[in-house]
Amino acid sequence: MYVPPLPTGGAGEQPRVYQVWRGSNEFFLQGRFIFGPDVRSVFLTMFLIIAPVVVFCVFVARHLINDFPDSWGISVMVVAVVFTVYDLVLLLCTSGRDPGIIPRNTHPPEPESIDGINDMGVQTPQQFRLPRTKEVVVNGISVRVKYCDTCMLYRPPRCSHCSICNNCVERFDHHCPWVGQCIGLRNYRFFYMFVFSTTLLCLYVFAFCWVYVIKIRDAEQLSLWKALLKTPASIVLIIYCFLCVWFVGGLSVFHLYLMSTNQTTYENFRYRYDRRDNPYNRGILNNFLEIFCTAIPPSKNNFRARVTVEQGLHQTRSQSRGFMSPSMGKPIGDLEMGRKPVAPWDEPRTAADIRDLETGLGGMFDEKEGRVAHASPDLSRDLPAEFVEGRSGMHSRQSSWVQRAGDAFEASMVQMANARTAEASNNVARSGTR
Repeated sequence: MYVPPLPTGGAGEQPRVYQVWRGSNEFFLQGRFIFGPDVRSVFLTMFLIIAPVVVFCVFVARHLINDFPDSWGISVMVVAVVFTVYDLVLLLCTSGRDPGIIPRNTHPPEPESIDGINDMGVQTPQQFRLPRTKEVVVNGISVRVKYCDTCMLYRPPRCSHCSICNNCVERFDHHCPWVGQCIGLRNYRFFYMFVFSTTLLCLYVFAFCWVYVIKIRDAEQLSLWKALLKTPASIVLIIYCFLCVWFVGGLSVFHLYLMSTNQTTYENFRYRYDRRDNPYNRGILNNFLEIFCTAIPPSKNNFRARVTVEQGLHQTRSQSRGFMSPSMGKPIGDLEMGRKPVAPWDEPRTAADIRDLETGLGGMFDEKEGRVAHASPDLSRDLPAEFVEGRSGMHSRQSSWVQRAGDAFEASMVQMANARTAEASNNVARSGTR
């Protein structure tokens, strides 16, 4: 099976990890910042924050500078600008850092058993089928963890595979399209601070727009409606902030509840801990201390490191070992990624993909030596001799069957060509007679 060559970083240098990263992430500044594939949404979010603040400073805060004693009016604009910069820094801390990605394994974990029973009731070695789930105990409560076919690992508790970023993320909360990144163990704190600070910024602009409208009403002795008409920018900002505060404010309250019960968004919608015990709930105070006062664990990925030889051979080794995925035998589709099985009308393309897969797997067997060609030496040494010989015999029978089928097909094509030649000669003879 063809494996594309790895990109090199220079004269004989191995590429860096971010250059051969198998997830869907986007990297900036040579791997110093990692974003999700929808990183463009970050610029939209920044525009939705910066644009109303600029309008507020130009059309509202500028007119309030002289309306407060002791030069306190300038503080209205300064606070708005500083708070906006703080909000944008939190946005970048949320979207531009590793959310807690668990590195992929270079090969599946070792199975607990290799024995199986075939259709004839005879116990024979079989491919290593890994169990789909495992039970682990968390704070005295049994928790089921799943095997990830993409990352070839058993996910730790509270970990889930993001179908957008194509990574397993620790303490996975959700993938936020507004920040273009997964929200997980290493950036949840910044995510909540960003949402909450955006709520406060909306309330700040909303309040001082009303202050400006009231000052116009009192200065010119107008009704509230006429005072509003004097400052159309305030009307737009009041409506905009009112709508936004329902979204970010509601999100702040919802995540406040999740933190108080030590849940994630994914767990809240999937497991419903209000109906059963939550193994992670340590009490309201300890739950908040865990989120805001514990040290953020270092990233498990060094995106700027050089790829080792073992990592460079990841693709070939992971495809050549004799392990059977827990999803084998199930409807075609990426079960870990949450995608639907292949539709009936897409079966021809699926069959073609299966034929390509069979062609690639066929190259794994060495007919002359009767061994697994690309398997690791330890694995092929540990395999029973009967298993290896059976594989070799099956491959030989398959090769002879393919040869016989090819000979029959060639003979049929020769017969068809002879028949067409005879028919053409008869037609020429009839036309000559006429």
